[in-house]
Amino acid sequence: MIEIAHRNEIAVVTMNHGKANAMDVEFCEEIAAQFEKLKKDRAKAVVLTGQGKIFSAGVNLVRALEGGPDYFRKFMPALSKAFEAVFFFPKPVVAAINGHAIAGGCVLACCADRRIMGKSAGRTGVPELAVGVPFPTIAMEIMRFSSSHRHLQEIILSASTYEPDEALARGLIDEVAEPADLMNRALAAAANFAAIRTEAFAISKRQLRQPVADRYQSESKRFEAAVNELWYAQEAFDRIRGYVSRTFKKV
Repeated sequence: MIEIAHRNEIAVVTMNHGKANAMDVEFCEEIAAQFEKLKKDRAKAVVLTGQGKIFSAGVNLVRALEGGPDYFRKFMPALSKAFEAVFFFPKPVVAAINGHAIAGGCVLACCADRRIMGKSAGRTGVPELAVGVPFPTIAMEIMRFSSSHRHLQEIILSASTYEPDEALARGLIDEVAEPADLMNRALAAAANFAAIRTEAFAISKRQLRQPVADRYQSESKRFEAAVNELWYAQEAFDRIRGYVSRTFKKV
């Protein structure tokens, strides 16, 4: 599900969960658990990537349809915990986006300190509203932090996905690399981060991201119940079923 290899001072975390690294309860729990372990690991920086042609296709919607509201009640906290584990991870994280990073997959990539996407590797973006579900609070705050303020409303409300150059212009990624050079570029970026004094990097990163933690705490109280109600509603499942049928030719 999650493979970890060390390249000197860098831990390469490869997501290997089915064809699309689709997010389910077990996958999200494993991401959170592995990043918790990496806090005490000898690695000074992390490269996060996927296998094959997909970084992550986001929430496993077929599994959600099968599980119904009870499944979502377990899944939503696990999803938020996974995002928190990566976004607030004290060491440097570089996302080597090897392919499509859609919806939750895009949010996961945006948790990283630097995001490098392979040229012509696929698309990225957050089409949650096209599916018919709102953003969990932590996901919204990560997108607010990571993308260009000028383009944030378009990114969220248009539910669009973007080619790498388009994503670069909107702040969803920081760099476009040739596919064959993607991992080398990611490792080089991670090595540059790793050369910084660990404690100095950690506190500076925390200072930058503390407003997200503060907003997450306050906005959760304001919006989380309403967000969850929309995710658990029958209409959400009807819309998810329609989206899956149109997009994946299933159900």
